[in-house]
Formats: sequence, C-alpha cells, structure tokens
Amino acid sequence: MVKLYNGGAYLINGNTLIEENDKDKIKAVTGKDIDKEEARKGSIAYNILKAHNTSGNMDKLRLKFDAMASHDITFVGIIQTAKASGMEKFPLPYVLTNCHNSLCAVGGTINEDDHMFGLSAAKKYGGIYVPPHIAVIHQYMREAFAGCGKMILGSDSHTRYGALGTMAIGEGGGELVKQLLQDTYDVNRPEIIAIYLEGAPKAGVGPQDIALAIIGEVFKNGYVKNKIMEFVGPGIASMTTDYRNGVDVMTTETTCLSSVWETDEDTKKFLSVHGRVGDYKQLKPADVTYYDGVVYVDLSTIKPMIALPFHPSNVYEIDTLNENLEDLLHEVEVEAVKIGGEAGKGLKLVDKIENGKLRVSQGIIAGCAGGTYSNVMEAAHILKGHSTGFDEFNLNVYPSSQPVFIETTRNGAVADLVESGAVVKTAFCGPCFGAGDTPANNGLSIRHTTRNFPNREGSKPGSGQMSAVALMDARSVAATARNKGILTPATEYADDYVVPEYHYDDTIYKNRVYNGFGNAHEESDLVYGPNIKDWPEMTALTDNILLKVCSKILDDVTTTDELIPSGETSSYRSNPLGLAEFTLSRRDPEYVGRSKKVDVIEKARRSGADILKDNAELADVFDKIKTIEGFSNIIANDTEIGSMIYAKKPGDGSAREQAASCQRVIGGLANIAKEYATKRYRSNVMNWGMLPFLLDAEPDFEVGDYIFVPNIKSHLRGDMSKIPAYIIGNDIKEISLNIAEMTDAEKSIVEAGSLINYNKSKIK
Repeated sequence: MVKLYNGGAYLINGNTLIEENDKDKIKAVTGKDIDKEEARKGSIAYNILKAHNTSGNMDKLRLKFDAMASHDITFVGIIQTAKASGMEKFPLPYVLTNCHNSLCAVGGTINEDDHMFGLSAAKKYGGIYVPPHIAVIHQYMREAFAGCGKMILGSDSHTRYGALGTMAIGEGGGELVKQLLQDTYDVNRPEIIAIYLEGAPKAGVGPQDIALAIIGEVFKNGYVKNKIMEFVGPGIASMTTDYRNGVDVMTTETTCLSSVWETDEDTKKFLSVHGRVGDYKQLKPADVTYYDGVVYVDLSTIKPMIALPFHPSNVYEIDTLNENLEDLLHEVEVEAVKIGGEAGKGLKLVDKIENGKLRVSQGIIAGCAGGTYSNVMEAAHILKGHSTGFDEFNLNVYPSSQPVFIETTRNGAVADLVESGAVVKTAFCGPCFGAGDTPANNGLSIRHTTRNFPNREGSKPGSGQMSAVALMDARSVAATARNKGILTPATEYADDYVVPEYHYDDTIYKNRVYNGFGNAHEESDLVYGPNIKDWPEMTALTDNILLKVCSKILDDVTTTDELIPSGETSSYRSNPLGLAEFTLSRRDPEYVGRSKKVDVIEKARRSGADILKDNAELADVFDKIKTIEGFSNIIANDTEIGSMIYAKKPGDGSAREQAASCQRVIGGLANIAKEYATKRYRSNVMNWGMLPFLLDAEPDFEVGDYIFVPNIKSHLRGDMSKIPAYIIGNDIKEISLNIAEMTDAEKSIVEAGSLINYNKSKIK
C-alpha cells in the first residue's frame, strides 16, 4: 500500500507520524507546543543543504557541490562551454565516464574521438576519466565518491545517491559549467517530502517494484515535483544498501529534485566494503521533524510491478495485468498510434497473448538501476539450472561495473546466467536510452532499466519500425526468462535465497581509471576529432522580440526524448548543428525546417541586411505591429526574431541540455508552456538564452503565427507576472504571458543570449 498525506506531518523520534493539523496529538506525544519552522530544520535534507549553501539565506540557496559527474553524451559540450568561459582547471573532482556511447557510432562522431577528448581534458584540467566498459556513471559514483552528507551534481537525470546519504542532483550541462567556473547552483529552498517506509519486502519483490509502486502514485499528481524525497522509517532496515540504491535511482521518474535516506550500520558496511568507511556518518531526522508531505509505503504489501509502455508511471501489478491483458494492452496500442502514427499501428500487443498469458520477446537487466550486484545475483539464482529457451525470447545482462562483473564471475553467477542462455555484457547504458539491444519490429522488451519512453528501445517509427519497453524488476525479468518469455512475477519462484556477501575489488580501477584531480597539466592540448564542433554564435536579447510558432504540441507531457531523440541520434552529440537536425524529429518532423527558416532571417538581421525586403509575409507582420498603440515606429531590424515551441508540460525525463540547445542553435528564442515538467529542463532553456514563458490560458495561436512580445527586457527586470504579447495572425489578439521566478543571474544569462555569452562578458 502506498498512501499520500493530504498535508504536512511531523515525524516524532523517527517512527511516529502525526498530521500537522492534529495539534492535540502532537502536544500529547511531545509534551510541548511545536514550532513548525524550527521543526523543518530537523530534516536530513535541510542540514545537508545548509552545509553546502553559500548565500547565508536558507530560502534562497546558492549551492556548491563536493563532486560532479558526466558521461560521453554530455561532457564534451560542458568542457567546451567552460573552456570558452575561461576555465583553467577543474576546481572540484569531476568524473568523466564513457558508458553511453561505448558500443554505437552511427553517422556522427566516432565514439573514440569523444573518449580521447575526455581523456585529454582530464589530463589538461585535472579530472577523473573512466574508460568505456569499465563502469556506468552512477555505479562508479556510488563506489568511489558518494558519502554521507555530501552533494554531487551530474549531467544525467539519474544522478541519485540518496541511499548513501548523498543528496545528488541531475541537471543540464550549464549548471555543471557554473560549478567549474566556481559559481553556484541557485534554487529556492525546496519542500521536503517524507517517504515513510514500514514493513519488509516479500521474497521475489525487488527494488524496481518498490520504486514503480511509488512512481505510479506520485508522478501524475506532481506530489513530489521539484521537491526532495527523504526516506525515513523502520522499513529501511529491511533492505540492504545495494537494494536501497535500486529504489533510490528511480526517484528521478517522480520528477523530484533530489533524494536522501537515513543511514545506518548497513550504509557503513557498504562504504567500508568499498574502502571508504571514513565517508560514513549517521544521518537521521531530529526527534521532531516537520515534512511538507508524506508518502507512506507498507513494503510488505508491494507485489511485482510492471510499467507498461510508454512511461514509468504507467504502473500495474503484474498480477493485475495478467488478469486484464486484452484491455490494458489495447490501451497501449491506442497510445502507440498517437506516438508513432502509421508505425504505431503496427505495434500489436494483444496479438502476443497466448492461452491467456503474455509472451514478450526480450529481457534486459542493465545500467545503474538493474545492473547492481544484488540484482544480478538474484537473477542468476532464479535461472540457475534452467533455460531461457531457443525461440524468439532472449536475455541480456549488463553488470553495472567491472568490480560487480568480477565478483559475479568469481562466485559463479555469470556462469549460471550464461549457461541458462543469457548473454552477459560489459557496463553500458545503451538499453536505457535506445542505443543497444533494439528488439525486432513489433517487439516487446521487458527491462530493469530506468525508462521506457517511446524509442528508448531504439526503434525508428519514422522508418516504419516500432517496438516497445515495459519496466520490471530484475527478479521478474529472470522469472519470465525462466518461463521462456511468458510474463511471470518473481514471486512464483521465490524462496529463502540470501544474496552472498559482496567483495569489492577495485584493481580494474587502479589499472585503468585516470585520476588527475589536483594535478592539472594546463600546458597539454585537448584532442579533437573532426566532428567535435564549437557552439555557434548566439545573439543578445533585444527590447522587443518576435516569435514564430514552429511547433504546437498538446500532449499532456512532452519528454526530452521527444524534444531531441536519444539513441543513434546521440552520435552527433559533439556537433551542435548536426544534432539539432534531429530536434522533434519523432514528434514534429517539420519543426527543424520551420525553425531554420526563421534563423535565416535572424542571421540576416544581425548582419544588417534589410529583412523586410523581398519578404512580404514579414513586412505584413510588422505593418500589423505598427497598428498596436505605442509601436507605430518600430524598426524591424532592431527586433530579435526567433522560433518558439508550445507544449503543455515539456521537459520530463533526461537532463540532457541538448533538449534546449538544439532548439537554440537553429533559431529558438522561447518556449511557451502551461508548466515545465522539471526544473532541470527549465534551467536548460534559460542557460541557452531562451525565455521560459508560461501561458495559463489555452493557446489561441497556430503553427505559422507570429507572437510579438514588446519590452521584454523591462519585464525581466520588473513584473513578470503579466507580460503583454500579441498574436499576429489574420488579425491581432492580445494575450498575457508570464514567467516564474528567475534569479538575477538567470535573467542576465537570458539577456546575454546564452550562458556562454554571459560568461564571456564577465571575463571582459
């Protein structure tokens, strides 16, 4: 059972919850009147934030982190940006892993070119370089850096080490650049939500099951959106730290800002095994702690879960799915048509029902969520002595790091998996983002990975090929494999198995990882491949702006994968203009062409050309603008012109800054939304010099219309709650835009046209 409290609550002595409006009970238990604001300060999260805040004001946080991490989709752009901004060396430990583009190179940058750039950057600036196949980003950070009371920033949305007492945040690259330049991460103090755990998971129930049960309850209502999830309660003791890690990494899919857990002797044991017992300290809430909300979880009631395509929140108990196969699978088929068009019509899940049971075509256990030691061991135990079969179904297992691989090899688990028919591979994040193990057309893959967004399995709807992913725990993936691909909850094969003790061997890290922190060789050169390109020039904001509507998306949520697809398109990751060609390609294929036409006009304006000459459409737009009171003398060439995307709730998913930068480099100037799905996407929009407008009303404009926003710089520095704007279509309609709170630095970045421009101006 997962239950959400309607309001705040007090946690007394770590084990008694009292709703905040029950003041008589609070006084009876504590023997005194409680000051809510003082009780807020009792949370673990509050005290970690306080220790890392440099502003002196706990309502307006300016945070500095203890370490950072990036992978090979993001680190090239981050380092290029920081270099252009005057960085001379890394001022804090910065880990560069190579776990996303280690098996694929299609059409763009050869992977090893990026890897050599990363190694040269680690040498030049004093970084830590983890070669391909050695570890996925988050497992390495768990093993080598996370510790109690620390804060870590990563350019990957699943930067989560809360089970180790570390508050970690996944953000776009711009926020990491700020840390490299010794600036701060600025955010209003977030609300803190208690995730109160009670009971113990049943045999056969894994961390993904716990996580999916929580995600299913909190995602759609935004209960923890941009808040911190603090895991407390007696149920924590029922799980090992490795198990807790598997729950924690999935908190990203709730849209929370970060997470942190109480720590205990098992946390200490985990850190001790990894040679870092000095990074342990007990973290727990104060005797009386106030939380802004509570998610109550009775672990003993959680059953094996499945998140059906096409989102981690599309959650059901596996038993419920098996009892309602036709109805629930038909709902997915309907959604597939909305997402994939003609290709979506070819996804026939109902046809996979055989004798009342669901047959799947593939199983994957991988990455920071699935490839942990205990998950691999549990899967091997379920499959030992059994066969995955010789038909369509296949199982691939990716241990999350070479130390995990070494241990599971030494204790026989890898042999048991391989003997059953599974294929065991090296550490790689590909199955999480659509760059590995793509099922056949019309395939259904079950995966213990982090996401099941459209195309995260690597299919290409634009080419008529579409498959789908459902998320499950490694235990149930293995149970399904044991049953030759018939969907099976792990509880059917549960017994009293106990995962053997883990013996960490970091010899591979000593032999292969370059650790140059504190030893920068500033005289050395960066190594560039031919497809590693600099960022194109971006212009400063003008007083008046003209936006052309180049895409209008009315879906309830627009993911970052829709804004810029992952998978094979990521091979252009180090070429901003090359990657931008794929912007919205799976959602609105005409967007790029529309936006580039606008960008041609803006570039002509910057060069001083008469942009109204031979452009009757634009001349007509400015003739109409001149009829608006106060703008009869507007000069077209003094007005910045850019493209705009409207989406109801954009930005759910990845922290990849390319979701915003790809819009910007081909002419993007603004997003208009009903709300932004995550803080990190909104931050990316601003760091790339685009305006994060909000529109409370329904959009009364269409693709091809223009929106004139006058005096925008004055509004940025004044009242952003009501920003007059005008739709210039067949006639003129006034609308009211607004922008949520921005820091002074964020305003300056948007005014400068990008974080790069802003930093360059500071150097001057």
